[in-house]
Amino acid sequence: MLTYVLPIKMAVFVFIFASFFLVIPWLLYSYRKYGFFSVGYSIISFSFIFYMLSALFLVLLPLPETRDTCSFQSANTVYYSLTPFTFVTDVAKNSAVVWSQPATYIGIIKQSAFWQAAFNFLLLLPFGVYIRYFFRDKRYWKHALAAGFMLSLFYEVTQVTGIYGIYNCPYRLFDVDDLLLNSLGTLAGFAVAPIVLALFPSKETIQSKRHHIFEKDIVTPIPQLLALWIDVLVVRISFSLTSWLFPAYTFYDYMLYSMLYLIVFFVIPLCWNGKTIGTNFMRYRLTNAGSEKPFWSYIGRRFLALYLTWLTISLLGETNQLDIPMSSAFYITHVLVTLVLILVNLTIWAVLIIHVLLVIVKKDRRLFYFDSVADLVPTRKLTDSDRENVLSEK
Repeated sequence: MLTYVLPIKMAVFVFIFASFFLVIPWLLYSYRKYGFFSVGYSIISFSFIFYMLSALFLVLLPLPETRDTCSFQSANTVYYSLTPFTFVTDVAKNSAVVWSQPATYIGIIKQSAFWQAAFNFLLLLPFGVYIRYFFRDKRYWKHALAAGFMLSLFYEVTQVTGIYGIYNCPYRLFDVDDLLLNSLGTLAGFAVAPIVLALFPSKETIQSKRHHIFEKDIVTPIPQLLALWIDVLVVRISFSLTSWLFPAYTFYDYMLYSMLYLIVFFVIPLCWNGKTIGTNFMRYRLTNAGSEKPFWSYIGRRFLALYLTWLTISLLGETNQLDIPMSSAFYITHVLVTLVLILVNLTIWAVLIIHVLLVIVKKDRRLFYFDSVADLVPTRKLTDSDRENVLSEK
């Protein structure tokens, strides 16, 4: 049992580390493709990543302590077994089973050869379940069988080559029985998949909800936050790429940041039919349908709401960094002012976090403050020029 615990622990560690970097890209992908976040679909997708890591580590770990694996193996070591169904004879040979006496059958499950065969059968059984989910149609059983065989072959080749030359000799056996049992396990998983997948939304259900969201022109809060995150990221990256052009003074940093905020949150949406880089990526735009006022006034108010929030928080942070010696007559005043500014900063962040949570909870019944003060609403409806571009792409 300990042989299996180490690989699974390693898979958990790598999965958590990888998930830290995959969450935001996954959210971007989900909302861009479907327009909403499906918990069930996300569980299946992330569990598939964890499963593939676990299966790989179970096959490869524990690794030898030295790359010179030939040094602790005899010269006549055989690294492969090409005789099929050897596991059957191994189990029968050591189990002392009398086939005419059913009471002796229990001896089979006491054999290590049986459990090794069972492990190889079960190893790729979940793989068959995932294939059934992604392809759905039961007619794809041949694809599942072929995929299971190819994945098993990849594992066996990886082992017999010493992880493609990392080790000078194989440290595990290439066994044709493993290919057979892994493939059959995949096929079995494909067959029983409907029982498991009944607990999760089908791809048809997800597509139906996606159609409803686009039909009703619903833009949920999370895509809006992701779009804002993308726009802010564009500002930060642009600043990093251009700051060397200006003297290294705080004043010039603020001027450059202000100019980039103006471009990203005012100039671009004004020239791009209400779309910023982020909203375009998330496939929606900002509009104030039916208004007679010039569109720039609404975009301008949204820009100011975002810019002043950033500027206030940034200036509060700068003020807190002032250093006054304890011998100064203004030291006590400085401490009191600093405490007040810290409290103000924390209050602003608390208000923003509460506001974001309220918008997320109420979904499409409440706008974020920067859209609300600007009388702008997010929409997935295409402009005439966008519609022409879509038609030209088709």
